[in-house]
Amino acid sequence: MRCPNGREQRKLDYTLRASIPTEPKGELTLPGAATTITRLGVHEQALTDSIARARRWLVAARRVVVLTGAGCSAESGVPTFRGADGLWRQFRPETLATPEAFARDPKLVWEWYDWRRQRIAEAQPNPGHFALVALEQRLGEGFALFTQNVDGLHERAGNQRVWRLHGDIWLLRCTGCGHQEQNRTTPLPELPPRCGRCGALFRPGVVWFGEPLPADVLQAAFAAARRAEVCLVLGTSSVVYPAALIPRHALEAGARVVEINLEPTELSAQVHLSLRGRTGLLLPRIVQGAE
Repeated sequence: MRCPNGREQRKLDYTLRASIPTEPKGELTLPGAATTITRLGVHEQALTDSIARARRWLVAARRVVVLTGAGCSAESGVPTFRGADGLWRQFRPETLATPEAFARDPKLVWEWYDWRRQRIAEAQPNPGHFALVALEQRLGEGFALFTQNVDGLHERAGNQRVWRLHGDIWLLRCTGCGHQEQNRTTPLPELPPRCGRCGALFRPGVVWFGEPLPADVLQAAFAAARRAEVCLVLGTSSVVYPAALIPRHALEAGARVVEINLEPTELSAQVHLSLRGRTGLLLPRIVQGAE
């Protein structure tokens, strides 16, 4: 998906490909006999300029939409699906987070989710979470946060205008009568847990691979993206659809899109600013002064 031709020149005016590593990798070819200190200084100045530009956009904006992914929670110690810590026992998460896996071995699936719940219970919101709280406090109803994370760290930090695209790991949903309840007990006393009303198995209240996202949340996300003046894309690989369409809707509607991620993504070449680094380090620098 690409921006309409009418916006391309304006986008070129604003675009600064700030794909800046936190440390220089390999030998850089710069004028003269540049030292390591000089190279670091060049990178830091470019990063500082990019942060200042993003801050100016936020200061001027009255409507901001945010998409967050696993990278934001990883900075708090929550294991990611695709990272080096994604493997559990000998299983990949993609083989456990499916309706088929639950039907085949619900106890195994719940053992994995119980382990994840315990890890999440130990985690604390990081400075990136709190920067989003500050932004919401300034913007009020002009702020909308859509998260692919199921851990609840945004809410624990203090965000209220949060929509969960992939569900809630603390929610138990009965596979029999459909009853739902919040349960933050870790570890769970019985695996797999059962519904106290009908005795059927509970499943985690998350969206599994192969299941549709909640239609109302997804439509709210697309609508917010089309209204936004600035879109922040934080800690996500931008490869999981349809969530990855949210910033693309914002681009098409003319919003300025700022990405923060450790690695380049499929979205990086399309956005106005793409910053390499941790959300917990870079986002507070952007939000500071923009509250």
